[in-house]
Amino acid sequence: MRTALAACAVAAAALVGCGSTAGEEAAGPTSPASATVPSGESDPADALAAVVEQDFPDPDVLLVGDTYHAYATQPRDGSVNVQVATSTDLRTWTVEVMDPLPELPAWATSGRTWAPEVTVVDDAFVMYLTAHSIDPDRQCIGVARSTAPTGPFRPVGDEPLVCPAARGGAIDAASFLDRDGARYLLWKNDGNCCGKDTWLHLQPLSRDGLRLTGPAVRLVKQTEAWEGDLVEAPSLVRRGSTYVLFYSANSYGGGEYATGYATATDVEGPYRKADDPFLTTEGTGITGPGGADVFADTEGRTRIAFHGWDEAVVSRYMYVADLGWRGDEPTFGR
Repeated sequence: MRTALAACAVAAAALVGCGSTAGEEAAGPTSPASATVPSGESDPADALAAVVEQDFPDPDVLLVGDTYHAYATQPRDGSVNVQVATSTDLRTWTVEVMDPLPELPAWATSGRTWAPEVTVVDDAFVMYLTAHSIDPDRQCIGVARSTAPTGPFRPVGDEPLVCPAARGGAIDAASFLDRDGARYLLWKNDGNCCGKDTWLHLQPLSRDGLRLTGPAVRLVKQTEAWEGDLVEAPSLVRRGSTYVLFYSANSYGGGEYATGYATATDVEGPYRKADDPFLTTEGTGITGPGGADVFADTEGRTRIAFHGWDEAVVSRYMYVADLGWRGDEPTFGR
């Protein structure tokens, strides 16, 4: 997510969607929406301690200058439509009190604003958000725009950007900027709402990121036993000539929720799933690790942000860890 330039050139040369959150008149964007990952090995992960110890699901991280911004799903109390937190070191975060999306789109109802993603496009910040549509009665994806990473973001258009009602609606938008300048939106049709398949889709966007410019391509759906009846939460990065698609699967409400990945040599696929899930409750010691976002830090190292349940399985905390590479295959922590 981003705009890019000099200050982040090293880190920026590498990411795919990054979230954002900052001051009302922050300096211009400095982190690109590219999904190309740096070639160097990441350092081992620090201890897996939550960096945001309150409900902060579906995190999306955006680097602007030397400040990281993380956006998250609406809190349970509904006090804001979208959450945002800031950090300069990825360890200490401040959850801001402002609502970066103070007004929902005209087509949306309040109370179900999920998984925001922010990217930089030229001199603006673009947010993709999931909200509940009045008609059709489905979760759908909209778009909003701001001149600062903390907003206020203002909705663009009178209709949802993506809303396939017959396939359950759409959730979990993520942006991807390829090396050739082509911009894409990834999203999930929310088929598990109504007994249908769930597919992760890739769809071309206009240069300004505000309009779709072509049909959606299906990438992967639920096929593996560990995935249960759904896949969701895509995050796409490019590693050399390989596209790596991270995604979550299974029921989000407990320990079966996990993160997997699939690879392809063309952005539209075909994608080949890894033999086993990448982040699991057993492998990380964190209940239900999912909603992942892959990004590069200020030094160009690849990081992964994700959420996991607290011990009481009441709130989903945010975690940030190193993401290493063995060739074009990702490795987690040590």
